[in-house]
Amino acid sequence: MNALVASLWSEGLKAIRSKMLPGTIAIFAFVGAMMGFMMFAAQHPEISGRSATMSAKVSAIGKGDWPSFFGFLVQTVLALGAMGFGIVTSWIFGREYADRTVKDLLALPVPRFAIVCAKFTVATIWNIILSAILFISGFLAAKAFGIPGWSDALVAPFAVSFAKSALLTMALVTPVALASAAGRGYLLPIGYVILALIVTQLIGVGMPSIAAYFPWAFPAVVSGLAGNAIPPPNAASVILYCLTITAGFFGTLAWWRYADHT
Repeated sequence: MNALVASLWSEGLKAIRSKMLPGTIAIFAFVGAMMGFMMFAAQHPEISGRSATMSAKVSAIGKGDWPSFFGFLVQTVLALGAMGFGIVTSWIFGREYADRTVKDLLALPVPRFAIVCAKFTVATIWNIILSAILFISGFLAAKAFGIPGWSDALVAPFAVSFAKSALLTMALVTPVALASAAGRGYLLPIGYVILALIVTQLIGVGMPSIAAYFPWAFPAVVSGLAGNAIPPPNAASVILYCLTITAGFFGTLAWWRYADHT
């Protein structure tokens, strides 16, 4: 237990003293604020002017009211979260290789299991903070811009849907950690995250019947925002999702424990 606490303290200090933490917080806060502005622009089409790109994005939002905003925010945490959570995890696990400190870290009298668990714990806390920042900044921006259609009854089901989508998405970072270890840096895990996003979109559009069985599409399917063409999740899709997370975690642990780090 003392080894795990020491590892948590060390990994927490690395995160707090890095430029990544404030940088990712600023990005998620900015995106949340822009979402509120996009809702406002949907209510005032003249803001788009002659910009075809802006008009297309605004028209895709819908009515620009609170129900549309809530759905837009859940979609954002599914897409931006997958990318942001993956980048955070790749940094936490890959920086040891990029900074060439992995040998010094593994030479410490600390079980490697404690090191891996500490890194996953810090990644989870960090990603939860980013999700909260996205939620709060988006909500405050929407309030500030006076988005119509507010109802207290909308908040609770939306908050549950947002939290569920965020947690299901951030749980999929365990294979990213494995890619960081196997690739000994940032390049492979970031490439993996981008590829997973692309394949998820392709499956959702081209093969919706199997989307529920693709772990990276599972959060969107559970959220109900994937569309009626995609079947609801079942026992098999839940098992595949859980197996992916478990394989990523224990694969990362095994790599740190048994791989040649020389």
